[in-house]
Order: sequence, then C-alpha cells, then structure tokens
Amino acid sequence: MGRPRLQDSTIPRHIDQAAIPKGAYWDSRDHVWYTIIDLAGARRRRKLAGPEAKLSDLHRLLEEVAGVQTGTLGWLCDHFHASTQFNGLAEKTRLDYEAQLAILRTYKTKAGLLADLRLVVITSPFLQRVIDKIGAEYPSKANHLLRYVRRVFNWGLPRGRCASNPAKGLEQAKERKRRRLPAHDVHNAIIEFARANSADYLWVVIELAYLLRLRGIEVITLTDAHADEEGVQTNRRKGSRDTLVLWSPRLRAAWDAGLARRKRIWDAKGIASPIRAENRLLLVNSKGAAITRNALNTIWQSLMLRAIKEGVIAADERFGSHDLKRRGVTDTKGTRADKREASGHRTEAMMDVYDLSLPRVTTPGDV
Repeated sequence: MGRPRLQDSTIPRHIDQAAIPKGAYWDSRDHVWYTIIDLAGARRRRKLAGPEAKLSDLHRLLEEVAGVQTGTLGWLCDHFHASTQFNGLAEKTRLDYEAQLAILRTYKTKAGLLADLRLVVITSPFLQRVIDKIGAEYPSKANHLLRYVRRVFNWGLPRGRCASNPAKGLEQAKERKRRRLPAHDVHNAIIEFARANSADYLWVVIELAYLLRLRGIEVITLTDAHADEEGVQTNRRKGSRDTLVLWSPRLRAAWDAGLARRKRIWDAKGIASPIRAENRLLLVNSKGAAITRNALNTIWQSLMLRAIKEGVIAADERFGSHDLKRRGVTDTKGTRADKREASGHRTEAMMDVYDLSLPRVTTPGDV
C-alpha cells in the first residue's frame, strides 16, 4: 500500500478523501479534478471535472481517459461510424469513409496494421510519413485517407475519445493533373461497344456528354424541360453558363433514343408520365426511377474494364465520362472565344483545362 492521502481542506465536503480513485488529483488553486496522461511519451495534465463531481463521476471519467489511452485508431473510427454525425452524412460520403476505414485495416506499418495502432503512438510526423509513402504512388488515395483521418480525430477530440488531432496541419500529397483527351477512334469505339454490350442508356450518356459538352451528372439530370424546337438547353453546374445547343441529326437521334427507352420502361412498369416537363427525366434506370451518380460511375467503370479485357481499347486509352466534355469542347469549331461560348466557361483558366486543341497559326511577317 502507498502512503495515505493527506487531508485537503479545499476538497469539496461531499467527497470521501479516503475513497478518491487512483489517478485523480485535486487542484486546490483552480478547484478542479485532473489526471496525468501519457501522450506519445510526454506526460500531460488533463482536466476531469469541476468541484461538483461525485466519486462515481471521477471513476467514470478515469475509465474514459483510460479508454483513450489504450484505444486504437480503428476503435476511434468505429465509434465515429456509429455516431449520429456519421449517419447524417450523404450516402456517397459514408461509402467513401467506409472505403477509407478498410484501407486503415489493411495498411501495414512497421508497428502493425494502421487501424490497430494505439492513439497515443500516432503522431503528426508518423502520419506524415504514411501519407508521403502512399502519395508517392497514389496521391489522390493518400489525400482521401488524410481527409478522413483528420475528420475522425476532429470528431473524437471534443468528445474526449482522443487527446489531440495528429492529422491537423499535415501536407497533402501533390496530385498529378489528369487532362485526358480520348482519341476520336477510341471515342467512337467506346460508343459502339456501349451500344452492344452495356446498359442501353450508357451510349446515350456518352453521346450527350460529348455533344452537349456536359458532365455525366448533368446528363442524367436532363429533363423534357431542357428541350424545345430549337435544341437542348444545358443544365451546367459549378457556375458555368448554360447554352442552347441547336439540334443536329446526331443530337436528335440520341435524345429520341432516350425518350423511346423511357417510354418502354414506364409503359412496362405502369408508371404514369409526370405532367410537368421538369419532372420527366430523359434517362431513367430499369425500374423507371432516376439514375444515381454512383450507378453511373459503376456502370462506366465496368464498361471500361470490359472494353480493355476484350481488346476494344488499350489500358492506357481508358478515360472517364468527364473527359467526354473535354473532347466536345476541343472539337468545337471556331475561335477560342467560340469554344468558350459553347462550353459555358466564365474564365480563360477553365478553357486551359477543357480546350486541348492546337492553335493553327501562320509564320511571322510576309515569309
């Protein structure tokens, strides 16, 4: 047995000083209860409660601190994923966070799996080395993981589940800018492959993304209200200006194919056509409902993998649905100003991203 505590007259009278739990200390100057924690080898004082705390409160708070001391990164993540804050996130964000947690559970360090490491040994320099190592090969993956870990620690810190946020202030990996421009033969090959081997709406998405210079999400949210006798009015996001794209035989064929497919599905499912044009999506899934961004991404990746496997395109010719907009802007005839007008971009900087055409110029002077 250790030496018994000396009686302290400043300790609240409702506390039996002989029963104060080990590790709980009273600050006679500030009149608060505190304990000492080991934070990555450094001893730090941590407040437990004010003078109104009972002995039962001190026992409970010490147990919580012990949990923080012995808890792992996976343990903290599990608590975050079980929280109301996590459940209130958008579905896409939750799925992304689940994927990041899976990485933590499989990523090996010299000290063990990342998720199995105790919180007290996870320091900022340690995490920076992990991010740098992953980022050397997969910068986007490293940055996704960093943002997730930072979010988890930000959630745990004010709830007493961790003592600091070692992910705060870390440098992100430098991501390589990917500005892919599918070659015309590759673009055409994918359209024909999609017609024959994929969901019957994907080739329409490919055509409209190119012809209207739209992102994939903008294509699947087009409605009857966007079309009139002259052409199709775009529904661009992120501050770009909308344009009216005049009908061409190719644009009309793709649009009519979408309308005919929707009618077949709605007739087969007994779905009544909404009265308001803005409520009639051009493209719907096999059940007659809206196509989600996740569904479009999944079927697009599946298409690309199958096209590569069957030799339709080479692995290094793979491109994303967003690259179709870049192909459309680049192929637009006219001057740089004409292309900017057609794409809806408000700044020249964005044109550098989407217009990859090579300017045709003459030699200087009269030579």
